[in-house]
Amino acid sequence: MSLEETRASSARADSPLTAAILAGRWIRSAAIDDERGRRWLANPDSRGASAVTPEPWSLYSGAAGIVLFFLELAAATGHDAYLDDARAGARRLAATWREQDDLSLYHGLTGVMIALMEAGWTLGEAEFEGEAAAIADLIVSRGRAQGDGVQWSRDPAQRGEGGIILGLLRAATHLGVPAYEAAAVEAGLRIARLPVPGHRFGDCADLPVDAVTPGFLAGTSGTAFLLARLYGVTGEERFLHAARSGAAFVREVSVVTGACAVVPHHVPHARGLHYLGFCSGSAGVARMFYELHRVGGDPGDLEWAERLAHGIVRSGVPRRRTEGYWNVACQCCGTAGVIELFVGLWAATGDESHLQYARTLAADLIGRATDHNGRGYRWYQAYRRLRPGEVTADTGYMVGAAGIGAALLHLDAAGQSADPRRVVLLPDNPFPAIPLPASAFG
Repeated sequence: MSLEETRASSARADSPLTAAILAGRWIRSAAIDDERGRRWLANPDSRGASAVTPEPWSLYSGAAGIVLFFLELAAATGHDAYLDDARAGARRLAATWREQDDLSLYHGLTGVMIALMEAGWTLGEAEFEGEAAAIADLIVSRGRAQGDGVQWSRDPAQRGEGGIILGLLRAATHLGVPAYEAAAVEAGLRIARLPVPGHRFGDCADLPVDAVTPGFLAGTSGTAFLLARLYGVTGEERFLHAARSGAAFVREVSVVTGACAVVPHHVPHARGLHYLGFCSGSAGVARMFYELHRVGGDPGDLEWAERLAHGIVRSGVPRRRTEGYWNVACQCCGTAGVIELFVGLWAATGDESHLQYARTLAADLIGRATDHNGRGYRWYQAYRRLRPGEVTADTGYMVGAAGIGAALLHLDAAGQSADPRRVVLLPDNPFPAIPLPASAFG
């Protein structure tokens, strides 16, 4: 199949891989080159502005996430031209990261570091890995500059320190620098001393000032995931105890019906609002319970991950839209993030029902794609639940076509037992990087 060989724009893609290729076509149409490399417009469509504040560099909505998508698209198709896309984006990240100040995983330099490490390893270009190491050095130095151990902010969640720590752990392994792990562990010990991890989230937009969020990106589950990961790295019981404290809180506030569970978006005000996606809902919270099972071996934690998955299925999505599963397709709070959960659970457990449900979600997602001008697939969505009339289509990873394409590529890889391939998982994804159950390897 040639690089751009796809079905006619009036036809619906018949496979996750074809849909991902068409998403790549649209993202390519948004490319802007200059002497420092390539970036991509967040929303090249003349019908509206981006759903998020422009961050041309970020993992969330900018070049770092798009670089990762093109690396995966090249692996899935065998087309080196996609490596050229990734290389051009990585070159610009390497040239411009010193202009950024945010250190976080999704919106700042930790995400850029992840993209440069992956690009350097895949492309065989040491320059990119060298720039990634320079970012890691900067992050560690900034953390120690606070004067009270290693600390970057007062926010222990994945959107703050948690994401930075996970990035440093990845860098320590990838780049072989123990000092990165040491800084991550030191910062994690401070977080582990919090009475119940994750109870500092009253500054979230659109939430009451006294809200407590049990979710993943800005809540207790993400912090407990971090602490479980640190226990897996160090064997330090303080991390496991703190992670279980956070998990106990999440179980306490969840709604359990038989084998199903859902998690409130925030308490005490919105116990009946149950997001299903990654950022604040079941798809993210289940990651925490699976990570606890992975490092601690307690079958009860895996049971809770399954319970949350069953709760998603029981909700009736994708046929039914719920208050916590509205017109949104992206990795952050929509269908793509839910696909990631079910592909991961299948790879972890071998339960065929998980893979079948991921395929059901993908068929719905592909059916919602738009290609009105023949430039490739994009997904129009109401990214913010409280602004249903604000509909946009973005190129980025967590909010748009790159992340949707990546989820479809991960599903495609899950069906390739005869030709297994590694997929790019972010540091907060606990599932196998080769998305196949152990039984597939004989």
